[in-house]
Amino acid sequence: MISKSDARKVIVTEQNKTLVAHKQADQRVKARAPTGLDWPAVAPPPSHQSLQSSSVLKENLEGHVKRCPFVKQIESLTLQPYYQKGINSANAEEEVEEIITSEFKRNAVLSMSLAQFSQLILKIHSLHQSICRHIRDSYKLPEACGIGIKRQVDGKLPFQEKHVTQQASILGNLEESGILDKNFTESEGVDHDESFGDGNVVPAVVEFGAGRGYLTQMLADCYGIQKVFLVERKSYKLKADRSLRQKERLTLERLRIDIEDLNLNAVESLRGVPYLAIGKHLCGPATDLTLRCCLMTQPCDQEKVPVSRVNINLRGLAIATCCHHLCQWKNYTNKNYFLNLGITKEEFHAITWFTSWAVDADHSSSDLSDVSSVDPQSMETNLSENGGVEQVIRKMKAVERAALGFKCKQIIDMGRMAWVKERGLEAQFVKYVPSTISPENHLLIARCVDHL
Repeated sequence: MISKSDARKVIVTEQNKTLVAHKQADQRVKARAPTGLDWPAVAPPPSHQSLQSSSVLKENLEGHVKRCPFVKQIESLTLQPYYQKGINSANAEEEVEEIITSEFKRNAVLSMSLAQFSQLILKIHSLHQSICRHIRDSYKLPEACGIGIKRQVDGKLPFQEKHVTQQASILGNLEESGILDKNFTESEGVDHDESFGDGNVVPAVVEFGAGRGYLTQMLADCYGIQKVFLVERKSYKLKADRSLRQKERLTLERLRIDIEDLNLNAVESLRGVPYLAIGKHLCGPATDLTLRCCLMTQPCDQEKVPVSRVNINLRGLAIATCCHHLCQWKNYTNKNYFLNLGITKEEFHAITWFTSWAVDADHSSSDLSDVSSVDPQSMETNLSENGGVEQVIRKMKAVERAALGFKCKQIIDMGRMAWVKERGLEAQFVKYVPSTISPENHLLIARCVDHL
């Protein structure tokens, strides 16, 4: 048996150890210094993601900067002729805004009065009914893509049916719009120089947010694209690059850069080359940055831009939008669209937060993106009850929240489509797969009429 006095000594000793450990930890924290590096230029490696903006011990800072491979990567990027920091972001003359987090958006909504919340919900329903009536279903599985699907089933690339279905439908909608030649067939002796819709030399393809590049892989397999540019700031394993490089007539260039900083006109191997811009699931503001990258010849955010300032080499684009809850007012392409509809910046943030409800519901058995199936009056019943905004939200049915989320997504995307049309392109939004395959199922398709 241990005596009471010995027990007290043990307790005191352990407490002292704890205090010493905490003191040493505090000293280590205080001794750390930020590296001062511009990490957002490219995606930070995993070793730096655990340390916000990266920090090292002060005595190790100088040595760390000299040997850090990420520093060399940033230096290499900034020396590239196509790197121009912030070229595709909002107008530099505007006041610099902080990134608005989802938590901030949520708190702003919950702090609304019930009358303000009710007014915003009714405004969303009214706007959607007036401007989003022509978003049609356009589920495509083109014959040409059957070849690519078969190859992937045979094990050439990792196969997931839902992703292949989305890829095929994106390309099928490009066929239907006349941008890709639907008469193209894969056979020996076929001249692939005719796979572009207008009979011109086959264009390059620039895939934004390319990830592993599987969408471009299917495009190259099925339509004979010969020049490929994959824009992606992160590093991925199991990329399609090796398979693409094995194609005899295909050249591939991977640009590891943030879309915000990409001056596409300065990519030497793309100058004067007709190209098609594609993107599968460009998250939040990445869609807006991509549209500016393709359709502006210099960084600005004017709402009205003469067609002469549109990139003359662009032939068409297909962008599957997603993650609208990440959208930011500072980067949104068509602010005047919302302002003219009577939507303030604060209401825009609320609308982007509502979009997260579209993907929260169970999509396994029904297409919840069919917002017409939900009666807005059922929501008005909840709004008429007493209680705060949070209580009203909790009483809303999952299908009601999902329908509201889809409406908000479509309103945001219609503004983007209007912005593209103002630059002289023919544009449309379609639902390219059922929400049972992916709730992120909206596709922006546009073509430059002058070249078709």
